[in-house]
Amino acid sequence: MAVIGKKLFYKIGEVCKTCGIEPHVLRYWESEFRVLSPTKNRAGQRIYREKDLQLIQKIKQLLYKEGYTIAGANKKLLEDDSSDLPLFQQGIGADQAKSLSAIQKDLLAILKILEREH
Repeated sequence: MAVIGKKLFYKIGEVCKTCGIEPHVLRYWESEFRVLSPTKNRAGQRIYREKDLQLIQKIKQLLYKEGYTIAGANKKLLEDDSSDLPLFQQGIGADQAKSLSAIQKDLLAILKILEREH
């Protein structure tokens, strides 16, 4: 992996150059690997974090160097206990995790209201 300065967010072109893959390959992987779901900025561009780059490198290694199929790599990633990505084992991406967190907060607020009424 090429070394670039630490940034909070990377654009798809930077990620592809750093990881040595084409943009269409990366977009395909996003559709196949549920754990790879970059957020989008206001302009609709994909933005990747450092953890996304690490995951992309892991996927590339599994597919190209270790010879896994996409299904096999998916399974391997979901079984990998060494991952420090939040909700990684459940296969939930960042967007889904944010949505679930918001739903949880709303449900807790409703529960408090209901408890007050009793």
